[in-house]
Amino acid sequence: MNLKSIYTASENRYAAGDAMYARCGRSGVLLPRISLGLWQNFGYDTTYEKSRAITHYAFDNGITHFDLANNYGPPYGAAEEVFGRLMRDDFAPYRDELFISTKAGYDMWPGPYGNWGSRKYLFASLDQSLRRMNLDYVDLFYIHRYDPVTPLEETLQALVDIVRMGKALYVGISRWPLEALKVAYDYLTARDVPPLIYQGRLNLIDREPQEQGIVDFCRQKGIGFISFSPLAQGLLTDRYLNGIPEGSRMSRSGSLTADRLTPEMISYLQRLKDVADSRGETMSETALAWVLAQQGVTSVLAGASSVEQLRDNIKCIYSAPFAGGEL
Repeated sequence: MNLKSIYTASENRYAAGDAMYARCGRSGVLLPRISLGLWQNFGYDTTYEKSRAITHYAFDNGITHFDLANNYGPPYGAAEEVFGRLMRDDFAPYRDELFISTKAGYDMWPGPYGNWGSRKYLFASLDQSLRRMNLDYVDLFYIHRYDPVTPLEETLQALVDIVRMGKALYVGISRWPLEALKVAYDYLTARDVPPLIYQGRLNLIDREPQEQGIVDFCRQKGIGFISFSPLAQGLLTDRYLNGIPEGSRMSRSGSLTADRLTPEMISYLQRLKDVADSRGETMSETALAWVLAQQGVTSVLAGASSVEQLRDNIKCIYSAPFAGGEL
């Protein structure tokens, strides 16, 4: 794919209109139904031109939300550095059309201040993220995980102060248990910084946020919900129907392990393929459409290893409704 040396966004980038966007909770923010997650394929193990092609295609097709975290890579920080280069090379003229999020909470640097939810860590991490991404502020800053030791009030007050200092416009909660989320909602709302969105893993295999009442709580309180890993890191595609292909994520040591591909899982994937075939869709389209059809869900974070993969995934916003009993 030949890329122009100077990027000019497509004039038709918003052609999908209302089909592409959903209101995030009870806020003024509209998020694309498909957001681009930079967890994978944007580190130094991927060529810059490939990352550039994927982000160009995303924005040219109305995907305005790019989701990062401090430790996305490899190595840690690399995805933000790559994105910072993209901002400098391509996206600076479009900054006000973009909705950029990052996170802190997982291991980032050695020592006692490079992890978890302390005020010191959150402030230092966000300052580093802004430098890497060539940004003055992010649109959304998440606490990336629940810290069982640091007082919740310390973590939450740091989020409040980050917004008041203008380093983030909104704050979000990622992967907190329901009771802690309730505390966060009350604390942040009382200080006029209500949580914009909750990020949790929701897909056809992992429905824990629904089972635990998190999605319902978010819907009741006007908090958006965004699903990460909506394709279970590629498991909910046709890639693993006939075993583990060479070069796939499961074939490499990482977060998607071979022990997940049990006979029962293969049988379920075949049923999913049958449903997708009946709908005239790929497995990934159907799996993404199912998540978007769940009440309270604003968007899904779709990763992409190629423009072609992203092109196929975007089709899910036009998927037919689900009949009762499907999946």
